[in-house]
Amino acid sequence: MNAHVETGGGMPDGLKWFAASALLIAALGGFYYYADYSFLLRVVVLLAVIVASVAIAARTATGRVAWEFIRESRTEVRKVVWPNRKETVQTTGVIIALVTVVALLMWIIDGLLSWIVRAVMA
Repeated sequence: MNAHVETGGGMPDGLKWFAASALLIAALGGFYYYADYSFLLRVVVLLAVIVASVAIAARTATGRVAWEFIRESRTEVRKVVWPNRKETVQTTGVIIALVTVVALLMWIIDGLLSWIVRAVMA
């Protein structure tokens, strides 16, 4: 991961985080305050404000690091060799069979221990 983060001039990061948080809180408050307006309109405005808040937060040093982490994660996910359908079905079958076997063993052990406790208590 690249540890190099440039901090440019402009607003300090704390002020940017405050602005992003204030926007989100105001949007959520407005969403419920204007409940008599169209739901679709309120959702669209809320989503637009969320996008604006994320854009503001992404301009901070922490936001840049997070964005870089997301980009690198996507690159790594693309490198993964995903199993095909046959492998997935086979693996699922093995897991179901093993869970069933372990459940039966636990049931038998529980019954045996119950029988022993009843015999001792009687």
